[in-house]
Amino acid sequence: MNREGLINAALFLGLLAVPLWAYAADEPFTITLATKVAILALAGVGLNIALGLGGLVSLGHAAFFGLGGYAMGVLASHAQDYSALMEWPFVIEGTKSMPVIWLVAVLVSALAALAIGALSLRTSGVYFIMITLAFGQMFYYLSISWPAYGGEDGLSIYVRNGFPGLNTLDPIQFFGICFALLALALWLNARLARSPFGLALNAARQVPMRVETVGLSPFRLRLIAFTISGAITGLAGALFADLNRFVSPTMFSWHTSGEIMIFIILGGVGRLYGPVAGAALYITLEHVLGGLSEFWHVYLGLLLLLVVLFARGGLIGLLAGRKVAHD
Repeated sequence: MNREGLINAALFLGLLAVPLWAYAADEPFTITLATKVAILALAGVGLNIALGLGGLVSLGHAAFFGLGGYAMGVLASHAQDYSALMEWPFVIEGTKSMPVIWLVAVLVSALAALAIGALSLRTSGVYFIMITLAFGQMFYYLSISWPAYGGEDGLSIYVRNGFPGLNTLDPIQFFGICFALLALALWLNARLARSPFGLALNAARQVPMRVETVGLSPFRLRLIAFTISGAITGLAGALFADLNRFVSPTMFSWHTSGEIMIFIILGGVGRLYGPVAGAALYITLEHVLGGLSEFWHVYLGLLLLLVVLFARGGLIGLLAGRKVAHD
């Protein structure tokens, strides 16, 4: 195993060890912080497929994060109110089942990513960035003007949704669910990077004209990657809403898109465990420095500046000392 593989293994085991230690020490808040890291890292893994593999700088991934959150909020709110989500032409009721909610969140986010990608990918560079940002802001203002589900005040869910055979109100069990989904997403990302599709996508990022000469469509490759990326980010949004038992328009905010991108930049763009390292560092800084000063983002900005200037491969690249690897 190379140096980056050892770093990845240390991050994986470290993220698992911290909540287990907190459980033994009866520190539920630390378990919640680790759960937040796992969920935000999952969102980062989603964006990293588009950004790291496809070279697509998207500032609109909050749209998929928010759609996943609102998929959970809408279904769970109808279940807790015992009201139907739709009564005509057939009855659709709410649900408190996590697997069903995840499926809906993934499908809704994937369809949205497919539609947004089909339009946005006809542009490139700064125009692509601005179009994805515009779509995210559209969903943000739509959620504000949606009074049926809280509007600007958001929507509260009284009891966390359920998973068969587990007590999701127990912090360590809910962490286990989120950690397992993160591990699955990391495995999928690694397989995609090594697959013929991933190699073609990487080629389309570097030399799109050569990809066209062998009969492949860079547009189609990027659209598939963007759709997968949106689906994973939507799943993270559903988990984040379940963690907080609350959804609000801020999930659609461009600040959320920026934060997800910061995770990747801090950890390393294109690095398999870059989102994990970035999310862990971000939440640690938020917890430690946030208790010292309300202006802790200043220190985050300085750190981000140092990473961009002196550690182009992010923290993992700095420690591994080699080019991007997906092992």
